[in-house]
Amino acid sequence: MRVLAIITARGGSKRIPRKNIKEFNGKPIMAYSIEAAAGSGVFDKVMVSTEDEEIASIAKEYGAEVPFLRSEKTAGDFATTADVIEEVLSEYRKLGEEFDIAACIYPTAPFITPGRLKSAVEELVDSDADSLIPVVRFSFPPQRAMEIREGTLVFRQPEYLNSRSQDLTPHYHDVGQFYIFRTESFMNNHRIMAGKMIPLELSEIEVQDIDNPVDWQLAELKYKLLHEQ
Repeated sequence: MRVLAIITARGGSKRIPRKNIKEFNGKPIMAYSIEAAAGSGVFDKVMVSTEDEEIASIAKEYGAEVPFLRSEKTAGDFATTADVIEEVLSEYRKLGEEFDIAACIYPTAPFITPGRLKSAVEELVDSDADSLIPVVRFSFPPQRAMEIREGTLVFRQPEYLNSRSQDLTPHYHDVGQFYIFRTESFMNNHRIMAGKMIPLELSEIEVQDIDNPVDWQLAELKYKLLHEQ
């Protein structure tokens, strides 16, 4: 069984310019994803998909390979993660390399650890699932969500107004750090979240979207708290 790590790191970030190689607690944020993948010991190859020569150079410096650059199509603003993965798998196939399992790892995910990646890959391999998705529980029950209608605040589901939080079914969302999936399922469905999915539940301290400068500062604080513990 061959396993591939794909770190998706294009150069065109708009909200935080050059986000994928911006310094995070002392080194380019992308380096954390590369080092976690390489340190896990479960991947036959750790590669970075990018169209950017500077990102490619830094990726190689930290131990990833960049066997080819992204096409113009997958380097644009409207390319999806699935588009990028499909291109990577197809390009490797042209080189005569096939993989059974792949991990899509985002370059702005400094909370990922080698141990977590190792256990996630092993859990998927030992299961009959098509993919493993890291998730975190919503901190507030979505059943009590409100919306504003014509200037008035109303409950979306008023039948849950008097329910105790512990009696409501927990809801989860994708944490946007990494995904583990079977390549055959992906190529058949052209998406990661297809077929049978199994969860990997994370705690809120290990999760932070990084879409703006405030998010970045929060992520650095969480990272320091985790490593002080």
